[in-house]
Amino acid sequence: MLSLSGMKKSFQHAWKGLKFVYKSEQNFRFQVVVAIITLSLSIIFPLRNWEIIIIILLILLVLVFEILNTAVEQLNDLLKPRMHHYVGVVKDAMAGAVFLTSLVALMVGLMIFLPHFINLLN
Repeated sequence: MLSLSGMKKSFQHAWKGLKFVYKSEQNFRFQVVVAIITLSLSIIFPLRNWEIIIIILLILLVLVFEILNTAVEQLNDLLKPRMHHYVGVVKDAMAGAVFLTSLVALMVGLMIFLPHFINLLN
């Protein structure tokens, strides 16, 4: 059965996790700032609905990957506090996933926004 107090606790834990990542991860804070700027540009420029949807999904994807990266790093540090080769490999792979996602988001963002900036200059 659905418990309101259980649901409230779940939301509290989720909020606590987001606060932890925001406070502890400089990259996450930077990505949130970029997301706010990007969403602001989405309001300023006359974008199509599908472009806004893609932007929102890419922002979500980058932030979720950063959260997963933080979770994997914390877990690895807990299980293997001393740097083990495989811990480094896992951390690097997660960082690569975040980087790749961010790079694709940047490319798509440029494809969407660049024509608007060019029109603004003309």
